[in-house]
Amino acid sequence: MSEHRKYNVLFLCTHNSARSILAEAALNQLAGDRFVGYSAGSHPGTAPNPFALDLLRTQGIPTEGLGSKSWDVFAQDGAPKMDFIFTVCDDAAGEVCPIWPGHPAKAHWGVADPSKAEGSDDDKRRAFLQAFVQMKKRIELFTNLPFGKLDRIAIQQEMQSIGTTLRAKGE
Repeated sequence: MSEHRKYNVLFLCTHNSARSILAEAALNQLAGDRFVGYSAGSHPGTAPNPFALDLLRTQGIPTEGLGSKSWDVFAQDGAPKMDFIFTVCDDAAGEVCPIWPGHPAKAHWGVADPSKAEGSDDDKRRAFLQAFVQMKKRIELFTNLPFGKLDRIAIQQEMQSIGTTLRAKGE
């Protein structure tokens, strides 16, 4: 794969309100010079979760332009061609996805849904922070892969390994 252009990355979740939004924003903040992050959902909500937006702001990450949208948007003519697709919730991983133009490399990075956290607002904030830290670790590992030295199959294996290994460690 060429290292001279920006790669498009799509993070998918069911509602596109928490984990996928956190991942999109984190990727754009961490590696926006080499990647463009997007997010979508199979059954999107009406807006990003307020705890997700608050967390991003406290991390100094811009939230402008973030919104819940259907994954169908990225399967239409004229949509950005995706190079990589990550499902970040187990529900979306099990769903039949659209056919993606260009056959992007895909992997599953399951992360517990912070929007299901119960308790006080502080408990909910901690759940969102935990999900964010997990996504950020995975994104950092992914963006540091030697894309110019790996073929498509090796990249896909590394992508999947990042999610599997960190999930087994509880990270």
